[in-house]
Amino acid sequence: MRLSIERKPIRVNPDPKRVIARFFFNGNDRAKEVIERVMLISEDDAFGIVSPILQEYSKRHRNITRVLNRHCSKLKPLFLELNIDFDTLTVYRKLLIGSYFTHEYSIESAAFFNPSIVEDPDQTELEDGQRRVIISFRAVGEGHISSITFRRAWIDKNNNISIQPAGSYIDEAEIVRNAVYNKKLFFEKAAITQINIDVISELESKLDHHFEYANLRRIIMDSQKLQEDDMKRLEYDKVLWLADSYYEIVFSLDTDISDRVIFPISEYERKGIEDARFVQFTNDDGSKLYYATYTAYDGSLIMPKLLQTSDFYNFKIMPLYGAGAQNKNLALFPRKVNGKYVMISRIDGCNNYIMYSDKINIWEKPVMLQQPKFSWEFVQIGNCGSPIETPDGWIMITHGVGPMRRYVLGVSLLKLDDPTVEIGRLKEPLLIPNSDEREGYVPNVLYSCGAIVHNNKLIIPYGVSDSSTAFAEVCLDELLNKLKAEG
Repeated sequence: MRLSIERKPIRVNPDPKRVIARFFFNGNDRAKEVIERVMLISEDDAFGIVSPILQEYSKRHRNITRVLNRHCSKLKPLFLELNIDFDTLTVYRKLLIGSYFTHEYSIESAAFFNPSIVEDPDQTELEDGQRRVIISFRAVGEGHISSITFRRAWIDKNNNISIQPAGSYIDEAEIVRNAVYNKKLFFEKAAITQINIDVISELESKLDHHFEYANLRRIIMDSQKLQEDDMKRLEYDKVLWLADSYYEIVFSLDTDISDRVIFPISEYERKGIEDARFVQFTNDDGSKLYYATYTAYDGSLIMPKLLQTSDFYNFKIMPLYGAGAQNKNLALFPRKVNGKYVMISRIDGCNNYIMYSDKINIWEKPVMLQQPKFSWEFVQIGNCGSPIETPDGWIMITHGVGPMRRYVLGVSLLKLDDPTVEIGRLKEPLLIPNSDEREGYVPNVLYSCGAIVHNNKLIIPYGVSDSSTAFAEVCLDELLNKLKAEG
């Protein structure tokens, strides 16, 4: 008999009105044509065209002039080719040019799903039994491009959930590239991404054991100038794309959490940032950080990546390395176990693996933890976020794929001091799509990227057929008793 589970009377739906102003570029030749046309306009006409644009779009974006100026500045190399002195352009002409290279992108227009939930760093001014949380979502817009967005919510003493309304403006972060790269690890990743081995060998020979982005870029630019083969030049670009996968992003302090969107930045994630699994991690000294594992996708290649933050304003992002950092579905345990970091993965797309590491970004020697066991998970089993610690063991929510490619949620219990040992696994799904949850962007799919325990209840936010997000809860004691009984 299945456990009793309560679905919450709350649903978070996508909002197509939430837009960001992104750089729009159709290639060098067309861009130069547009620039030349705008340069023929008189100063008065330029002011007359751009002035109503600024008035209209200032209502939709926090600082539209900053955006347009930034997009105009991206075109400096083309101005140089056209023999136009960029610095002599008037303010309004720069803004007008920037407007032709800007488009609005609705980040949630297609779907809004696959949530994870963590405790908010700010727990001030709450009553007993209340908790403030941050929920991350996978938002999908035009072209099926995924990004990470956030909402803040409160859980009261009765476990009622209130979602804070989203802000009116959405901001992308400022990008900071100040990484120092380990040559050995960097070029191991380059080999995995199938970059030309001759290009890899050449660049390795020219770089120190540790190198910076600017130095790598300079060497690549010099090498490309000597290369006549367009395909070979592309291989050098791929190395730079890989280097672009390491970066920091910084959001303005005047943004609400719902205003912040982590949009694909590097070429290796240009088709999406998928299924971030956030976890509040406790260090050995008791301090806390937030990590998230996610999947970067370029249209053909999958690259697991790690995101780190302490405040949800500043984020560090890097790829993950090793034989265990393959495919999708990586989830980090919320603390070290026996002195080592621990990660769940699904390197073969079918089974759950577990692995240990001394370094949080290097994962080797994955060990099989779970295979599909019951009919509702015969196609594949995977995790639904970081395991949750209880006195009886680690609760790990799983997803199982069965007949008709239906995704359901299951639960396993792992031994506390040795999570390679499965204490128990529910024989039946904990949560299956009901009649109101089967229709959507991808039908018959329930999926979560992280849950939380509050007031002795396990609260699970979950994506509903890849179209919206709902919430369910189950009594923790009843769940643990059931898991131990079915071990």
